[in-house]
Amino acid sequence: MIQLKPDCLIFRTSDGDQIPCSAEWVTLELMGNSAALIDPEVVQNAAAAVLHYFKHELGKEFVSVAEFAVALEKALHGFGLTIYADDRPQAGTAQKKSVVNFNLQELADGVDKGFELLFFPNLREQLKNKMEQAPDVVRFHGLRGCVKQLVGTARWTRRCQNLNDQIVDYLRHCWQTDGAGRSCALIVL
Repeated sequence: MIQLKPDCLIFRTSDGDQIPCSAEWVTLELMGNSAALIDPEVVQNAAAAVLHYFKHELGKEFVSVAEFAVALEKALHGFGLTIYADDRPQAGTAQKKSVVNFNLQELADGVDKGFELLFFPNLREQLKNKMEQAPDVVRFHGLRGCVKQLVGTARWTRRCQNLNDQIVDYLRHCWQTDGAGRSCALIVL
């Protein structure tokens, strides 16, 4: 058997084919247009984390594309990102590429220190407003600054991490319930 490059795995497709590919290349393919909205270093680190998981922790060289996609979603979640892949458009259909951005820092500016309870309903309302525009991607950015402002600290603390996770989970929950039936990706940076 030919030895693989250190950054490669053998992927099993749904057709039963086995294709050796770089983990980073497969990551970029699975993320599609969403990869361009994220810092390339984060994408590389996520691919490296998933590669390490399969090769070193599980001792696998053969992985299905579905297994890799699930592990990639978890790795990106560990980086504080929430990305869901929708089905690709079918041939012959028009492909729009609209991205709606929102700065979470601006939302935090309207809320005084310690009033996170006012922040969450406003956040849900902003997500609903963005979803009404029927975009392909809704991108919330400025999460780290927003969290530090809401907590009232200059340094990242355990309380900051907890609030960060709450905001991401809340956005994910709202996206799944309020955006049901819509084909849209959610990115939180």
